[in-house]
Amino acid sequence: MTPNSDVRPIIFALKPHPLLAGLCDKLPAVEGRTLTRQFPDGESYLRIETPVAKRHCIILANLSHPNSKFLPLVFLAATLRELGASSVGLLAPYLSYMRQDRRFVEGEAITSRIFARQLSRQVDWLVTVDPHLHRYRSLDEIYDIPSQLVQGAPVLAEWLKGQERVFLVGPDAESEQWVSQIASYSGHPFIVGKKIRYGDREVVVTLPDLARFQGATAMIIDDVISSGQTIIKCVEALKQQGITSIKCAAVHGIFADGVDQVLLQRGLTQLITTNSIPHSSNRVDIADLLVSPVQECLEIARENKS
Repeated sequence: MTPNSDVRPIIFALKPHPLLAGLCDKLPAVEGRTLTRQFPDGESYLRIETPVAKRHCIILANLSHPNSKFLPLVFLAATLRELGASSVGLLAPYLSYMRQDRRFVEGEAITSRIFARQLSRQVDWLVTVDPHLHRYRSLDEIYDIPSQLVQGAPVLAEWLKGQERVFLVGPDAESEQWVSQIASYSGHPFIVGKKIRYGDREVVVTLPDLARFQGATAMIIDDVISSGQTIIKCVEALKQQGITSIKCAAVHGIFADGVDQVLLQRGLTQLITTNSIPHSSNRVDIADLLVSPVQECLEIARENKS
């Protein structure tokens, strides 16, 4: 195949990402090259070095800590279009700005809707993993582009199948359905705690009686660890009942303010996350989960161009 006849999509990683090589191999796709730097005043410089004319392009961008990433994403997507890309899709293993889904206090910005409108103007489609859908039933309620939502629970459950003498812990009622599904697949028993939240960083977690689990390893399960306060309180509640072997597995590890180290200092013996967000705790690869949804979105983009 000559370069001019290559029809594989091109993946541009906004920043280095552990999923890039696997996705290029599995889709298959080509890795796109860019040159970026910042001027002394903080403005961005971007040059796309891979020819993209008449090619379908994918931007791979973990959107944790999104404020510093959104403008570079806009510049990249717009430049790809200007250089003749057939389509520009976004693979965001972690999708930010989903929590503020209503106006809790008069005058608050509903940032989930604002961000969704802005992002929908930049790309043709979106694939993401376990976004924070609370009051929204689907991404279609706020995004104006085709979207695919991937669940990370199956790969966590598969990883857990190899763990012995383990019981799963859901920190709160919101986690019950998720944890129960993982437990059903992995074959482990589970319990669910009760959480009262007093603020972004102030929570109280209570757990049921754990007498039957003495000597076993507790595996706290969560979709995302951000401030880590829920996990810290869950660890404390487990230790109060004599559980000393405590691990935690999550799909997304944001670990704001270095809370990953705090968690280990407070009693966690191991942190496990998927590679949706690059981190030293990445133990579970989600590349296989992403291939089919990305291919479906690419097919829609091809049909729209035909």
